Amino acid sequence: MKILLTGANGYIGLRLLPQLLEMGHQVVCAVRNRNRLSVNKELLKRIQVVELDFLEDQTAPPELHDIDIAYYLIHSMSASTSDFEKKEAKAANNFNTIMQETAVQQVIYLSGIVNEEKLSKHLQSRKQVEDILYKSNYKLTVLRAAIIVGSGSSSFEIIRDLCEKLPVMVTPKWVKTKCQPLAIRDVLNFLTGVIGKEECYNKSFDVGGPDVLSYKEMMLQYAEVRGLKLYILDVPFMSPKLSSYWLYFVTSTSYKLAMNLVDSMKIEVITNDTRLQDILGIKPIPYKEAIKLAFYKIEQHQVVSSWKDSMSSGRFTTDPNKYIQVPSFGCLKDEQKVKVENPEEVLERIWAIGGLTGWYYGNWLWKIRGFLDKFFGGVGLRRGRTHPTDISAGDSLDFWRVLLADKEQKRLLLFAEMKVPGEAWLEFEIDEHNVLHQTATFRPKGIWGRLYWYTMLPFHYFIFEGMLKKIAKG
Repeated sequence: MKILLTGANGYIGLRLLPQLLEMGHQVVCAVRNRNRLSVNKELLKRIQVVELDFLEDQTAPPELHDIDIAYYLIHSMSASTSDFEKKEAKAANNFNTIMQETAVQQVIYLSGIVNEEKLSKHLQSRKQVEDILYKSNYKLTVLRAAIIVGSGSSSFEIIRDLCEKLPVMVTPKWVKTKCQPLAIRDVLNFLTGVIGKEECYNKSFDVGGPDVLSYKEMMLQYAEVRGLKLYILDVPFMSPKLSSYWLYFVTSTSYKLAMNLVDSMKIEVITNDTRLQDILGIKPIPYKEAIKLAFYKIEQHQVVSSWKDSMSSGRFTTDPNKYIQVPSFGCLKDEQKVKVENPEEVLERIWAIGGLTGWYYGNWLWKIRGFLDKFFGGVGLRRGRTHPTDISAGDSLDFWRVLLADKEQKRLLLFAEMKVPGEAWLEFEIDEHNVLHQTATFRPKGIWGRLYWYTMLPFHYFIFEGMLKKIAKG
C-alpha cells in the first residue's frame, strides 16, 4: 500500500517509518522542511518526501494523489500555551481539504484518552481534531492513548529527569492522578495493526497498558527498576503555575510544554476498552518492562527519536533554514583557527560535542551559562543530545540547534536557542589544508546586544581558545 506519513519528523513518526517500510509499504513523508527529516541516507532512498505545512497548504502535491492510507500525527501542544487548539483545528481542516484530492481510503489518527467529563485544553483539542477528521469521506480509525513510555518520549524523559536528579521530592497533588502508561512498542503495533482492518473503520479505540498507576506510583516503580532510593511528599497547595515552574527547572521540558502537561496531568486517562487488543491479538507490555526496554535502547545508543529534537522545544517559530546563511554585516565575531594533524579524529570530536561529552574546555562555565539561561526562561543545557556521536540538521544540542551537519564537507553549524539579546552562531569547519576554523558569530539586537557581547569577551577569550585546542589535539 502507498501510505502518507504526516508528522514524519516527530517522535512517533520517526519510529513508525522503518516499521512501515519493513512491512513492504510505499511511504510518502510529509514534512515542513525536507532538509530537516532526520533519517539516514539509506532510509531516505526508500521513501518519497513532500513539503507540506498543514497550517498553510490546502492543495495535494502529485505524490499524494494515489495514496491508500494516511497517518495523522500532527500536534501543536508544546508550541503554545494559548492558541494551540486553534492551530490544531486549522491543520485538521486543511488536512481534510488536501485528502479530498487523493484516493485515500483510511486515515489513522493517534489521539488521547478522553473519558472524563472535564478535559484539559490539550485533550479537548485532541477530541476536537477527532471530530473534524470524522467529517471527511475517508474511513477514520482513532487510537486514543495515555502516557507513552519509551526512550526519548516526553513523559518518560520527564519522569527520568525527576527520579534521577531528586531523591526527595515535594510534589503537587496531581501526582495522585491515575493513568494507564503504554509502551512505545505497543503504540507502534497498534498503529500498524489497524491498516486496512475493516472492523476498525470509523471507530475510536482506547489503548492503554495493563497497569493503572498514579504518577507517584510511576515514579516509585521507575526508581525501583533503576535501583534508586526515592521519597515523595505530595502537598495540596502547589498551584498549576508553580507546578509548571517546578517541572521546567528540574527537567529538560520547555515552560510551554510544562504548562500544558500540568493542565493534562490533573485529568485521569484510564480505560477498560480492550476491543482493539482482542481484534489485533496484542498483549500490552507492563510498565516496568517498558522502562527496561527503554533503557536497553538508551544503553545501546539506539534512541531513534526524541521529543527534545522538536523545534517547539526551543526558540524556533519559523523555518530554521532562514538562519543557515551566517550573516556578516552588523555582526561581531570570534574567529580562531589551528592546523590539525589528523582531521578525521578531530571531526569525530566535533561530532561528539555537547551532551555528556561536554564542550571540551571550561565545562563549569558552560553549566553556569546553562543555569542562567534556564533561570531567565531559556532551554538551558538539560536537553543534551539524542545520540552521543551522530547528529543531523534539526537536532537539539544542549542550548544550540544544529543547522548543518555535513561530514563530507567537514562542517558543523549551530544556532543558539539560549536567551541572548540577538542571534548567535557557532561554526566548525576543516578546510582542504587541514586547518580547523572555529567561528562564533553574534548579530546583536540594539545596545543591549552589544553590551552583552563585550561583557562576555573575557569569557569568550578563554572558552573559545581552550575549546579549539582541545578539539584539535584531543
